[in-house]
Amino acid sequence: MSATILGLAGYIAWLMVLLLSLALYRGVFNQSQKRTSLVFKADGSDVDELGQRLTRAHLNTVESFPFVCGVLLLALATDSTAITNGLVYIVLGARIIQSLIHIASISNAAIYARFVFFLIQFGISAYWLFMIVTKFI
Repeated sequence: MSATILGLAGYIAWLMVLLLSLALYRGVFNQSQKRTSLVFKADGSDVDELGQRLTRAHLNTVESFPFVCGVLLLALATDSTAITNGLVYIVLGARIIQSLIHIASISNAAIYARFVFFLIQFGISAYWLFMIVTKFI
């Protein structure tokens, strides 16, 4: 199994961990607040700060999915995993670290740190896309 496949699976697994964490958190929050409604706002504004940060970390991971995993799928579809294999674990690590920072804090320093880890993912994905496309030109 290639690193690209493992990186893609890892990204999907991380997204699932965030989703399950969010569902469990909201369930516990509902019980502790004695809420009778199971309706939740998509932006997390109906839960406390930690719940809002967890919601944003999940949504942010979903928002990055198309450009990170799209390029990984493109690499798999075009037999170009030699391009993505070398950096895929760095991208996955940057995604996980960005999410954990998102959950931990909303301070200015945390926002700058999250942006750095976002740029790592974006920059590598853009590089991969360029390399895959130019391979066929």
